[in-house]
Amino acid sequence: MAWRRVLITLAVILPLIGILAYGFMRDPRYINSPLIGRPATPFTVTLFDGNKLTLADLRGKAVFLNFWASWCPPCRAEARELEAAWQRFKDSDVVFLGIDIQDTEEDARAFLREFNITYPNGRDLSGKVAVDYGVWGIPETFFLDAQGRITYKHVGSLGSALIIAKLDEARRGIVSTKEGKGAYSSVR
Repeated sequence: MAWRRVLITLAVILPLIGILAYGFMRDPRYINSPLIGRPATPFTVTLFDGNKLTLADLRGKAVFLNFWASWCPPCRAEARELEAAWQRFKDSDVVFLGIDIQDTEEDARAFLREFNITYPNGRDLSGKVAVDYGVWGIPETFFLDAQGRITYKHVGSLGSALIIAKLDEARRGIVSTKEGKGAYSSVR
């Protein structure tokens, strides 16, 4: 009778342990975002120049929203590409916004100076914006259409060809069927 209880207990517990182990070993880059195709979560961020910016302020333009940190190697690798893309689109119906997370203000400002970043950037001091967008690692970038709907999410660094293609889709309101993956640094 005791062996029967042990076998039943093991038959229940072992599959649960296996499922948990599988979940813990999964790379968060392979968990698809449920946010694609949905309205972006409203936010307010204080920019490094002291001004406040809300998502509502950006309505009517395609938005390139990039989460980054100065200590992140893939963020450093993509910084020049992002600035070059901004220079290409800055006089059009596109807005770039960088949101620094898990960083010091001094290090973030040094990063912006080092890479001559001219598009608006602010800090997510509380981490609320990153949590609302489900940020697991950095860099993570969201493309929004003029109505504020997320059209594409990319986890990891971006190249200029992909930025141009996804901004074009966002400007036309085309929602991607899946998100992109690249090199990234976990923030957890």
